[in-house]
Amino acid sequence: MATTGHKMKVLSLYKQLIRASQKFDSYNYRSYAVRRIRDAFRENKALTDGAKIESELAYGQSNLEIIKRQTIIGNLFRAPDKLVIEK
Repeated sequence: MATTGHKMKVLSLYKQLIRASQKFDSYNYRSYAVRRIRDAFRENKALTDGAKIESELAYGQSNLEIIKRQTIIGNLFRAPDKLVIEK
């Protein structure tokens, strides 16, 4: 079982990823990012090896930085019109 320290790190990373992905202007990017984050965390919830958990945390952290950069770049351009399902 993962240690309490790992659990706190994982939960914190999960929250950061979800919050960052909510900043996408495009509904399609936003929903894909949230769905992919949830699927990845569900897929790896049974990990017990500390080294594997640390490597997955590092991978998640690098993806968090990518999402942050992409939302900044996306905000530099004109926001797309809202889709019908968003109104």
